[in-house]
Amino acid sequence: MNAPLRFTHEFEQPANQWVDPARQTNPAPHSLAPGLSEVLLRVDDVSLEYRSAREVVHATHRVSFDVHRGDRFVILGPSGCGKSTLLKAVAGFVSPASGQILIDGERVAEPGPDRMVVFQEFDQLPPWKTVSQNVMFPLIASRKMSRRDAEEVARDALAKVGLERFKDAYPHTLSGGMKQRVAIARALAAKPKILLMDEPFAALDAQTRQRMQEELLALWEEVRFTLLFVTHSIDEALIVGNRILLLSPHPGRVRAELDSQAFGFENVGGAEFQASAQRIHRLLFESPSPR
Repeated sequence: MNAPLRFTHEFEQPANQWVDPARQTNPAPHSLAPGLSEVLLRVDDVSLEYRSAREVVHATHRVSFDVHRGDRFVILGPSGCGKSTLLKAVAGFVSPASGQILIDGERVAEPGPDRMVVFQEFDQLPPWKTVSQNVMFPLIASRKMSRRDAEEVARDALAKVGLERFKDAYPHTLSGGMKQRVAIARALAAKPKILLMDEPFAALDAQTRQRMQEELLALWEEVRFTLLFVTHSIDEALIVGNRILLLSPHPGRVRAELDSQAFGFENVGGAEFQASAQRIHRLLFESPSPR
C-alpha cells in the first residue's frame, strides 16, 4: 500500500491545456485492479454547454475517459469545472454539445435503470414514503419485479447499509447520513450497471462523512459494483477512488488521470498520501510556467 501515485495515461492537450512537466514521457499503461475487466463506460471527446440569459456557458471541453467494470472512478476538480454536469450527462439528464457517451457500446440518449444516481441533497427521498417504500419504488415503477419480490430485495439492500430496522421509518425522522444510506440502498437495489454519486457526502459533518466513506468502501468490497464518483475533495478522491480524473478549472478539461489504488484510510496521515495530495493540488490549481 506504499506504491506512489502514478499517471496512467498521457493525453493530447489543447493549446491552452497544461501537461505536468514532471509526468513520465512514456507512462505505464492502465493496469486493472484485481477483478476488473472490460470498458463499461466510455466518455469520448465530450463537450458540455448550457445557455444563460446572456451567453452560452461552456461547462467542459473535449473530455475523454473510460470506466472499467468494478472501477471506483473519481472525477475530481474545483467548483464550477463541470464535473457534476458531466455526471448528469452520463446519467442521461444532459445531452453533450459534441462527443458521445457509451454504456456497453450503446450511446446514452436518456436516463435509464442501468445508471442510478445518488445526489448530494438529503431531500432526494419522497417524504411520504417509508424507507422500505423508497427503496422499492424504482423496482416496482420499472416493472422489474412484483411487490413481494421488491420487498425482499429492499430488505436485503437495507441490511447491507445497516438500516433494516428503520424500514418503516419516514425520511424526516432520519439523520443526513442515514438518508444517504437509504439513497445508496435504493440505487444498488436496482442492480444498475454503474452507480453515479454526485458529491454525496459533501453536506455531512466530518465524522459522518468519514463513516460514510468507510461504509461505501466496505459495500464495494462485498458487491463490487462499478462506481463513478464526483468530488472536489482531494483526500476523498484518494480514499474512495482506484482511479482519479483531474479536471481543470472552468471550463473543465482533462489535466491527468491517476492510479490511486495505493491509498486508503490506513495511510491518510502518511507522508506519501500527503505528498500525493499536494501534487494533485498543484496539478489542479497552479498555472503552467511560460515556455
